[in-house]
Amino acid sequence: MATSYFHDRSAGRPSDGVLSPQTPSTPSLPRSNALQTRIAAVLSASYADLEIRDTLNIIGQRHLSNSADTRRNLRLDVQDELIQCNGEIVQDFGQVANQLKRIGAAISSLNDTCAQMRRHINAASRDSKPMLDEADTLMKGKAEIDEKTRLHCAFTKHFVINDTDLLTLTSMNEPVNDDFFRVLTRIKKLHADSQVLFGFEDQRLGLEILDSSSKQLNAAFQKLYRWVQREFKTLDLENPQISSAIRRALRVLAERPTLFRNCIDAFAEARETIMSNNFYAALTGAPVDPDHPVMGKAIELSAHDPLRYVSDMLAWSHSATVSEREALEVLFISEGNEIAKNIQAGIESEPWTRAADDEDTEVFDPRKALDELTDRGLAGVFRQIGQRTEQVIQSHEDAVLAYKISNLVHFYTTIFTSVLGPDSSLLSTLSPLADTALRSFRSLIRDNIAALHVDSSVSPSDHTTPDFLLDALSTLTTLMQSYDTSAAADTDLERRREGIRDVLEEALDPYLSACENVTKRLRNPGKLVFALNCLVATETTLKRYAFADRSKELRGKIEAHLDELVEVVHLFLGHESGLDPLRDSVASPEDVPANMEKLATAARQLDAFLPSASDDARGLLEQLEDKAIVRRVVEDACERFVEDFEEVEGWVLEADEKHANQVNGDAEEEDEVMFRDLFPRTSGEVRVLLS
Repeated sequence: MATSYFHDRSAGRPSDGVLSPQTPSTPSLPRSNALQTRIAAVLSASYADLEIRDTLNIIGQRHLSNSADTRRNLRLDVQDELIQCNGEIVQDFGQVANQLKRIGAAISSLNDTCAQMRRHINAASRDSKPMLDEADTLMKGKAEIDEKTRLHCAFTKHFVINDTDLLTLTSMNEPVNDDFFRVLTRIKKLHADSQVLFGFEDQRLGLEILDSSSKQLNAAFQKLYRWVQREFKTLDLENPQISSAIRRALRVLAERPTLFRNCIDAFAEARETIMSNNFYAALTGAPVDPDHPVMGKAIELSAHDPLRYVSDMLAWSHSATVSEREALEVLFISEGNEIAKNIQAGIESEPWTRAADDEDTEVFDPRKALDELTDRGLAGVFRQIGQRTEQVIQSHEDAVLAYKISNLVHFYTTIFTSVLGPDSSLLSTLSPLADTALRSFRSLIRDNIAALHVDSSVSPSDHTTPDFLLDALSTLTTLMQSYDTSAAADTDLERRREGIRDVLEEALDPYLSACENVTKRLRNPGKLVFALNCLVATETTLKRYAFADRSKELRGKIEAHLDELVEVVHLFLGHESGLDPLRDSVASPEDVPANMEKLATAARQLDAFLPSASDDARGLLEQLEDKAIVRRVVEDACERFVEDFEEVEGWVLEADEKHANQVNGDAEEEDEVMFRDLFPRTSGEVRVLLS
């Protein structure tokens, strides 16, 4: 299509100055060059050019056909359309010019009106200026009055207490409730804030407010002080639901340390009286308050055993101490240590309450104060326990009972130490009780030992363990059981041994000394049997408890006595068998030929003795109570007897051998008697018969 378009343009547009190829007046070569130049120009044109693109769009919008007439008239049509558009534009600009003229006339009219209004405004301003100045002055005065009114309202609201609140704070007829503490908190803040007023030149207002608030605070704390004292008189610590008001009152009252201490002192005295009455009620069963009867049987009626009686009293006191401490902890101990902080603040606000030489006041310790208050409340109970326990100790002359009471008191002393601390004054009441019981125990033991010297003067006929030692060991077993129970919490073996050492010295050593005195008057083997019976019984008793074990000390004595007893049985076997008399005559192989008669006699006596030798040896030790020791002694003695027999047997065999060497074999008589024939028993046969 482009080729035909350029062809049509070159053929049908003579007015463009381009001659057709048939024009004879134009040479062929220049026409060809012009066409090529036109084609090259068209081909080199950029179709991305905006002007060409817009032109093509306009042509496309007109929907023109590609004909020769259209191509010839396109420029004329475009120019004609352009002229028409220009004419329309000129016409439109004429209308705009007319409108601008009308706008200019309107603006001139507005300017005249504004100038006239400005003249009127200036005249009005000159007339109203005095009234505006007066109004401004009045507005500033009103603002100042409003500010003073606001300050007055705020001051009145903050620093002035109405009559209703003042009545709630100071009247004794009004209860101590949340409204009381709310007003009190407000007064304390008002009292603190009144010091801010001292920064102004006129301090009279601040002094008046400070004075009135101080009087109101003093009246409020006096009311609170009296209310707390009344509540303490009727306070039931056994009730788990203690009023929160009393706890809050104590924390607030701590800001007045003097009043707080007076309340605590009165409370401690009241609690001591109450606890003493409760303890008496528990002892006798008579209730202090008809509305609160005593639960369970009275201690004096149910505890017939003296030890049970003391134990029940201590158990009651322990239960009461724990309950009292828990109740007081709920009452006085709070999160954040409020009481200590309030007391410290009160001390700082009341420096006149401190002594002149007490510049460094000790900081209030709530735990220490709680322990002291518990001690004071139970002091009366512990005094009664101390008196009654001493009566029990003095009225029962029983060493075991005294020692059990001492251990029992020591056990509860350990428990109270864990509950109240080592510095508790109550421990000063319990500790002397344990010492008193222990002194009574030692005194009674010494009395028993003094009476023992008469009994020990008579020797037991059967060499068995004497009754006084058995009684002492039975008593000692009971004492060790009691000590083991009281010292169960102590895992240090050395400390437990140290605790029982005095008891062993008092309750055992004197009896062992008495047994030694009896032993000195006896003969063997009864002496050794009696000593072994006493030592073995003692060792067996002490070995039941590791803290009382004396095996190292006693075992040496036992072994020494065993060696002596083996020697005695050995001598018995040698004498009864005839071996020892033979050994006295025959001390070497050379003595055998000269004592052939004794050798034969000893052999016959030995044959008669051996079948019952072991039974005879055991019969000699029948009074020895430990059969294992009997078996060991007999076996050791028999072994030594066999060794002696082997020695004599060796001499006999050696004598036969020497005799055989001396005699000529050819001249030997057939009826020659051998020494072995006179003493035929062998060591193997003796060992079997003695086994």
